[in-house]
Amino acid sequence: MDILNWFADFGDKLYQAFLFEDRWKLYLDGMGVTLGITLGAILISTVLGMVLCLMKLSKHAVLRGPAKAYIDIIRGIPVVVQLLIMYNVILLDVTDNKMVVAIIAFGLNSSAYMAEIYRSGINAVEKGQMEAGRSLGLTQAQTMWHIIFPQALKNCLPTYTSEFIVLVKETAVVGYIALVDLTKVYSSVQSMTYDAFGPLFIIAVAYFCITKVLAVIFAAMERRLCASDRR
Repeated sequence: MDILNWFADFGDKLYQAFLFEDRWKLYLDGMGVTLGITLGAILISTVLGMVLCLMKLSKHAVLRGPAKAYIDIIRGIPVVVQLLIMYNVILLDVTDNKMVVAIIAFGLNSSAYMAEIYRSGINAVEKGQMEAGRSLGLTQAQTMWHIIFPQALKNCLPTYTSEFIVLVKETAVVGYIALVDLTKVYSSVQSMTYDAFGPLFIIAVAYFCITKVLAVIFAAMERRLCASDRR
């Protein structure tokens, strides 16, 4: 009987937190903000991370130094602090669009980690590959683009996937700049229902579903790349 009562109470809490008065729309809007920030940030970090990686691998100290300093500084400061600095200092008089601020902040943060992911992937490629490309008459840039990068990207994919998933979860701190993302929806729903369990359970399931879908997509990509290698 106690178990039945628990399930009945559990169902009622979920109903109040999700279905009553169409509160599911709040979660849908919050998920849109979370995914929007994540996708925008990953686009920035994918491109900027490669630029930083090439700078750090450069033979010229004038390129290596700034890239190394940027990566060290960004990785040494909590992402929430970087978000607040971007919102309250750097972009204060530039834009009042909190979504744009969050995308830039998370993109710049993730780019430091992406740079190291790319660098490890490139370093994992045998050094003889560069020599082989040059012996075929390719320039260093052509060898990097046609021979080194394709192999490095395959090496990077598992870690790239992890960074993508981590980025989804890190966006949960955007509530610090009053953006209503998936996590921030909890506060709104909890204030309506006076119950924390219902909205927290729903948000946890939503995050799990997002990250699981991403993991499945990238795992399928990795299998296809491995299959192409075997052919």
